[in-house]
Amino acid sequence: MAAAKKGELVPRPPKKTEYEIRFATTDARKGWRDLAATIRNPMTETWDFLTRTPLATTPTNYRLKGELGSIERGGVTHERWQHKPTTKGTARIWFYVDERTVFLEQVHTSHPNETK
Repeated sequence: MAAAKKGELVPRPPKKTEYEIRFATTDARKGWRDLAATIRNPMTETWDFLTRTPLATTPTNYRLKGELGSIERGGVTHERWQHKPTTKGTARIWFYVDERTVFLEQVHTSHPNETK
């Protein structure tokens, strides 16, 4: 194990019951970074929600419908979900869950045209 550098960020250890969050695309990484820079507190709450209860249906977290309601990755079809970091904002996060991992597929800084 490499020696720690002074000032190095200490990663938060996940609880055994929590989900892990991973980027499914490079665009999702960029969108996440952009949202975290502009709506930091709601994104922290989004992180908490997605690591604890990503499959809970709420007014701000729900399955997408129709053709957008599923996504295929590696020959496996997954339910596609949408999370709104704020109730009145237009940002949207599209994700799917595979076992105990939440994959962020698309992170939109404004309302995606596909769901307008």
